[in-house]
Amino acid sequence: MRLTQQQVNFFHVFGFLKLPGLIKDDIEKITQAFEKVLQAYEGILGIHDGSRRTMVPCVDSSYYLSSLLDDPRIHEVASSLLGEDFNYWGSDGNYYSGDTGWHPDGGEPKYLHIKLAFYLDELDGSNGALRVIPGSHRETDRYALDIMHHVPHSQQHFGLHGSELPAQVLDVTPGDLLIFNHRTFHSAWGGGNKRRMFTMNMCERYKDEDIGFLRKMILPHVGAHIDRYFGDAMLESAGQARMKHLEQMISLWDWDIVTRGKPEFSYLKV
Repeated sequence: MRLTQQQVNFFHVFGFLKLPGLIKDDIEKITQAFEKVLQAYEGILGIHDGSRRTMVPCVDSSYYLSSLLDDPRIHEVASSLLGEDFNYWGSDGNYYSGDTGWHPDGGEPKYLHIKLAFYLDELDGSNGALRVIPGSHRETDRYALDIMHHVPHSQQHFGLHGSELPAQVLDVTPGDLLIFNHRTFHSAWGGGNKRRMFTMNMCERYKDEDIGFLRKMILPHVGAHIDRYFGDAMLESAGQARMKHLEQMISLWDWDIVTRGKPEFSYLKV
């Protein structure tokens, strides 16, 4: 299940990787679990009407989806890129609606952060497939700096709509796994109003001297939304092997310091 050296090289040079059919044998169970989570949150967020994106804490809310962190297919992919002691960062589950403009997901300079994206609908360039700009994660390169400054305002700088920019379209069939560096610029165009996708975010384990930086990053990121870092389904079903990937984030959580008032919602369990 480990990535080959060629796949690792491709990821580091271009900032993304597609693994066709990696989870196709379980995609029906995965899709059912996803829908169960999204439906459970309807009582809090309302029914998705397509007017905007619906996003919920996904993997951590499901006992079955939490088990993906133990699955050799997922674990070995993450270990190949991040090391055996990688951190699980969290997850979101989405009904996407409309376009998503060009953006990266983060700019962590010293540690690699990755997103594993599970798409549950067949998508191509005409109906909302993920697009990436290869090499845009190399943020100290002149090329990547130009992308950072110009691509989010493509109409102004190039006279082009975001969908017209040169990029790699990652067509997907349910069962494929997409992986990309958080710093890789990505977008989606022309999609419908209920595209299903969930993520698992992971990063390299931080060294002791950089723990303060990690703490500063995670607490404001989640503090306004949830009442603890990981959900009960994730924690209650965790064995010793899984806890290795949770323990560093758990050790940094201090709810009283970062919240002032009631969170938007707590994790559900399904």
